[in-house]
Amino acid sequence: MSKKTLTIALMDPPYESENLTTAFCILDVAARRGYDINVFAYEGASGLAFERQSPHPNPVHGKDLAEENHPTTKDQVAALLAEAEKNGGKVDWVNCGMCVDERGVNEFVPGTRRGSPAAYTPSSRHRITFSSSRPSEVKQWPRRH
Repeated sequence: MSKKTLTIALMDPPYESENLTTAFCILDVAARRGYDINVFAYEGASGLAFERQSPHPNPVHGKDLAEENHPTTKDQVAALLAEAEKNGGKVDWVNCGMCVDERGVNEFVPGTRRGSPAAYTPSSRHRITFSSSRPSEVKQWPRRH
């Protein structure tokens, strides 16, 4: 039996919609099952693995840093890499180089890397794209037979 591979392209910025929560849930299940995982983070998602993120308090709700216990996406990415490795899988997390330059988020969690769509060639039968576009704006990937 061949190794299972899941490929996901992420587009949404952190904390903007439920798309990333759903994507991280799917990625977590794949990592726990030992899948090899390919992630291409572009546009707003290129900041998910930004190393200099820090948690913050929530003065609007009167919570200090400890009470807020706000997760960062860099910690989620690092946990995903560790979980996959623990279960015999691996994660190839590619941050769009042009996107990170535009946003100034070019310091990454160890184990992730900079790349381009041309260098990112998923060899997976299972591909999912989480796009911030409305359904009418989403372009379909060509089907491979």
